Amino acid sequence: MDYNAYLASKSQSERGDGPRDCQLPSFLFDYQAHLVRWALERGRAALFADCGLGKTPMLLAWSDAICRHTNGNVLVLTPIAVAGQMVREAEKFGIEARRSFAGEVHRGITITNYERLHMFRPEDFAGVVCDESSILKNFNGARKGEITAFMRKVRYRLLDTATAAPNDFVELGTSSEALGYLGYMDMLNRFFKNDLNNSASGRMRGEVIKWRLKGHAEGPFWRWVTSWARAMRKPSDLGFDDARLILPPLTQTEHIVEARTLADGMLFALPAAGLKEQREERRRTVEERCEKLASLVSGTGQPALVWCHLNDEGDLLEEMLGADCVQVSGSDSDERKEEKFNAFSDGQARVLVTKPKIGAWGLNFQHCAHVTTFPSHSYEQYYQTIRRCWRFGQLRPVHVDMVASDGEVGVLKNMIRKAEQADRMFANLVAEMNNAVSVTRANNFTNQEVLPSWL
Repeated sequence: MDYNAYLASKSQSERGDGPRDCQLPSFLFDYQAHLVRWALERGRAALFADCGLGKTPMLLAWSDAICRHTNGNVLVLTPIAVAGQMVREAEKFGIEARRSFAGEVHRGITITNYERLHMFRPEDFAGVVCDESSILKNFNGARKGEITAFMRKVRYRLLDTATAAPNDFVELGTSSEALGYLGYMDMLNRFFKNDLNNSASGRMRGEVIKWRLKGHAEGPFWRWVTSWARAMRKPSDLGFDDARLILPPLTQTEHIVEARTLADGMLFALPAAGLKEQREERRRTVEERCEKLASLVSGTGQPALVWCHLNDEGDLLEEMLGADCVQVSGSDSDERKEEKFNAFSDGQARVLVTKPKIGAWGLNFQHCAHVTTFPSHSYEQYYQTIRRCWRFGQLRPVHVDMVASDGEVGVLKNMIRKAEQADRMFANLVAEMNNAVSVTRANNFTNQEVLPSWL
């Protein structure tokens, strides 16, 4: 082994072993074909593409190519209610894909919900796709463990999401682990250091252990990520033309409502400090906030997407908004959830009320240009709730109304901070990706992407 080969073996960025020169469908845009071809050649890859850039046609094209290359089957995992939508998309693009409700494996592409993964065997599939793969960031969760264990036994793997690691590095580590590259803790120990200067994880003595990039490791870390992931928020991030994909204007308005009652022991209203006080503030002001939100939606005659966080909020909003409103709640069966989502998407219901954790991933509601929500500390929820409507393919300006009590001003400020941090992190990922793929070594490869320049 020569020295260059030795360095390559240590880089965690080895070349892929996937199929090359696959015939790709003509419906793909140029940047989509570029990403699909790269993901196929890599074999195990992640595509972090913004909402509306065509992740569904890309994952369908990838799955179809794997089926043809291996003469085997591919399993596509999706959030609730997205499976039916994806089957319709496959029909539109002329790709054969069928939905599975009870663990049946169809020839070619089988689409099912994450909740039904336990019904399948990995040995029945040559490839597996995780749509909206940000579900993996719950790295202590049983669902993440189930998905990772399943994927570990399948040769070809694809992760697909719009919001990779918006505020921390958890999702990148769990994504790498699911793809079979560095495990989450291996990633931390290689590129990061923690407050205790050891390899501990989780909590110790009740304190959260925070990990920070080592001083010399920021560049190598992002270049390692780009060895198995591609990220884009617009085609020009990959050197393609943005002309076809220009988002309409987005406006956001904050509405601060005055609480009718004071917190226990208080003589006048103050911003809630700490999660406990913020939760109490939210519950104490349910009626005031719901009244304001309902007033913004009632009587407009236009579709509206209403996000809430508490059962009491959802029930009260459903009552206030009346007959043209449908609420999707956690107590609904999967089938009933899908019926209600489709009712809103098809225009049978003018207003949809639901929680982000139920409906904020994967669904397309470009027919709606009005989003209303209460703030939370989750940037990902904030991002996804808006992106159900404000996405490529939306033809009208989108307006977002955020309703908070006067005691929740701190939550709004924290959300703005997280949004700015997410923009910086995604910009780093895109910049390092472009640096990595632009480097060529003519002596070893011709007209191909090669190992990152930091080797």
